[in-house]
Amino acid sequence: MPIGGFIVNTLPQDCAAVVTVLEQMPGVEIHATDLDGNIVAVIDSQTTDSMEACVKDMEELEQVLSVSAAYLHAEDEVEKIERGELIPSNPFGKSKRNKAKLV
Repeated sequence: MPIGGFIVNTLPQDCAAVVTVLEQMPGVEIHATDLDGNIVAVIDSQTTDSMEACVKDMEELEQVLSVSAAYLHAEDEVEKIERGELIPSNPFGKSKRNKAKLV
């Protein structure tokens, strides 16, 4: 179960409204805010894909200026990949490196 810490940046006057919206998002907990419009949010999700979707939802909020990852812990997901229970998607598509023959 991936857990990530994120800094959500807003204008100071929009901070309270953004916190209200973020608190309604599944798996999101707000841990702190400051007078500069920074919000410390933790996302606890089932997969990294669902975490990425949550971050995209945050970024699409009109008052959100940016969302930055502070930390990510996905040890359980790595263990599932190692056991073959989970096959991660490749957001970069096919790699050119795979097509080229290395000498």
